[in-house]
Amino acid sequence: MKNADDADEYIINANKMLDAVIAKLELKNDAALSRRLKVSPPVISKIRHGRLRVGASILISLHETSELSIAELKSFF
Repeated sequence: MKNADDADEYIINANKMLDAVIAKLELKNDAALSRRLKVSPPVISKIRHGRLRVGASILISLHETSELSIAELKSFF
């Protein structure tokens, strides 16, 4: 990311994507999402706070779990 504005925009978009998946799956919170994705809760927290990028493995897990297409998930960015 080139600057703070890019980082802020990435965080906002990542949060929108996670929120969309949570809504689609009718989950209560990030902890429930982490259980569905079979990742530890800190992974979701790190994505939300911009300390971890949404990598291929998380993207595929989000796709397989939510049945949202990869293109739909990537459209948040």
